[in-house]
Amino acid sequence: MDKLNLRRELMSSRASLSPEQLRTNASKVRETLLDQPWVQMAGLVACYWSMGTEPETHGLVFALWKHGATVILPVLKEDNDLDWAVYDGPDTLAPGRYGVMEPVDTRRGVDAIRTAALVIVPALAVDRLTGVRLGRGGGSYDRALARVGPNVPTVALLHPGELVEGVPAEPHDQRVRWAITPRELTRLM
Repeated sequence: MDKLNLRRELMSSRASLSPEQLRTNASKVRETLLDQPWVQMAGLVACYWSMGTEPETHGLVFALWKHGATVILPVLKEDNDLDWAVYDGPDTLAPGRYGVMEPVDTRRGVDAIRTAALVIVPALAVDRLTGVRLGRGGGSYDRALARVGPNVPTVALLHPGELVEGVPAEPHDQRVRWAITPRELTRLM
């Protein structure tokens, strides 16, 4: 299946999830991640502020921040690259482009992700054999992930059924090292 049709299929599947399923999935993913020593020890975490039916990160971001991590969230630039700014609590967010909540803190630049000890990214699917991540098609996270060091854990948050075999890949597509669903945390690379 090509990327466009796979995206449509996955978005349709996500749209069928009930609010209860979304809450349960978010809770399980958050608990599993926060139990990992490599997550607990990460001083600087790059994450995203979820929207719609994406695996919810609001509670995760808040928990990481409350436990002492510095959390940076993306700020979408005009060219669709990602700048980064520090999250300093729920009152420090404002709607950005397309209504996605972004930190109002000073922008740290596109290279700020290079200093993160943990990178958590959105995905519609991840190939369980190769770690290739399927995003929404804008290329923002492929550019950001290309800046992350080879030993930094990169984690894609998924709903059940989104860790699959056979995600179509192009040369610019970046891989993730971990995928997490409410049922499993899987090391990919």
